[in-house]
Amino acid sequence: MQMELHTGIELAVALTRQTTLPDLLKTATTQLENAFGLTRCWALELDLSGRTLHCSDLAETGEFDCGDFSHPFAHLLQTGKARELTRAASYRLDHPGFQSLMEASDRPKSLWLEPLKGDDGRTLGILVLCREASDWDGITAQPLYRGLLHLLKHQWIAQLQSRDQVWQRRLLKRSLDNLHDAETLRKRSETLARTLVGPSESMTSLRAQIVRAAGSQLSVLVQGETGCGKDVVARGIHELSDRADGPMVVVNCAAIPDSLLESELFGHTKGAFSGADQAKEGLLAQASGGTLFLDEIGDMPMALQSKLLRVLESRQFRPLGAQKEQHSDFRLVAATHQPLRQSIEDGSFRRDLFYRLSQFPLQIMPLRERLDDLEALSRHFIRLYTEREGAGPLGISSHALRALATYDFPGNARELRNIIELACLQTPAGDDIQPEILRLTDMFPGLAGPETHGAVACSSDEQVVSGTEDIRDLKAAAQAFEAAVIRDRLRQYGGNRAQAAESLGLPKRTLAHKCLKYQVAES
Repeated sequence: MQMELHTGIELAVALTRQTTLPDLLKTATTQLENAFGLTRCWALELDLSGRTLHCSDLAETGEFDCGDFSHPFAHLLQTGKARELTRAASYRLDHPGFQSLMEASDRPKSLWLEPLKGDDGRTLGILVLCREASDWDGITAQPLYRGLLHLLKHQWIAQLQSRDQVWQRRLLKRSLDNLHDAETLRKRSETLARTLVGPSESMTSLRAQIVRAAGSQLSVLVQGETGCGKDVVARGIHELSDRADGPMVVVNCAAIPDSLLESELFGHTKGAFSGADQAKEGLLAQASGGTLFLDEIGDMPMALQSKLLRVLESRQFRPLGAQKEQHSDFRLVAATHQPLRQSIEDGSFRRDLFYRLSQFPLQIMPLRERLDDLEALSRHFIRLYTEREGAGPLGISSHALRALATYDFPGNARELRNIIELACLQTPAGDDIQPEILRLTDMFPGLAGPETHGAVACSSDEQVVSGTEDIRDLKAAAQAFEAAVIRDRLRQYGGNRAQAAESLGLPKRTLAHKCLKYQVAES
């Protein structure tokens, strides 16, 4: 005990004598190596941006980009939890910077990675401890080790104070030099990037448009294919608006039967119709002070479209059976995967309602047209899976990402999430998702990548197109094929229409209509 106390005092004195941060970190790593018999010890400093780690002792490869989610240090900074990394596991991490650090450490049998945080919660950096034994509890549980780390963090923060002051002055100058609305756009776009993930130009532009839409009271129409995240866009508009403290009422126009949709929207009085045993407040009234999100607006019946148009113009409505009109102060966001302009030409959607809805139109590009977002989205879904399940993969390999880039994603981001979560389930915790785990053709057998989008692949699929010389009615043949796909998908999901519809990228009501049309029964 006396020896440990004496050693601790010597180490503490050595740390407090250092006047620069590089000297402090160099002294700390040397002292830790000597005190605990480590083969090497590295101190990586996190810069002010929070994205890059620096190590002055690694001259050529001493910078690690933590904005690159494939790097093991990025996962460590995100979780804030120390972890062991074995030599065997390190070989699977193909990041060149990390491999250079391993080479400089003489490929130790075991590494202990520990993030360091100040008392104010600020992440300072990472300690990397190397040794040939794997019993880290014998070191990290020692009072001497914990005490030295506490002192190191205290001295580290002291060295950073002057840097922080300079950084704060720069932030102040920037805020004074920039216009207030530009600063608001930047900050809110960063907030949106946590849920609307992707660095592509189209996603960056979309986030900026959402911020602008949120700052207005204009009706917003979000258009995009099924599974591309229209509901996430609507949620972002609500949460960034001055109505964020109010309710967000979601209405799926495709999921509610036509006979009930009007009652759900407008509400009704007691006795307004058979079965109305008590009065019910409608969703329009519930959305007052907040946002009303009409999802799949393209499926709204024509008769109800005219009534909705009047509500949008006056914000007045009358519950079924009521004598007086009510007022609702709501902001409208609508979404659809259907081409509404074509629906207008077909006579199934009102032109005047379209223009009233699309005061601020937003278009989400399909995932196949913004493959630059694949990596960020994949790692985002991995993180969500790990947070929900308590464990999961470390990341995804570059080979797996290249495999994803060859797929067409007819189900867009929703399909990617399903693929990633299934891969997470089959990947050992701490490993990277590998390409052989990905099941890219399970949802649409026979479809490979973009080159076969909308076409039938070869080999086994030749059975599908065999006998085409006997086809005399193309429309009937297409309908028969569609019925067979629906029947097979219902069988796959045990007759669950909701799951089958989602897997096919269809609203539930559309699938129900097709089942009735083709006389397809659940099996």
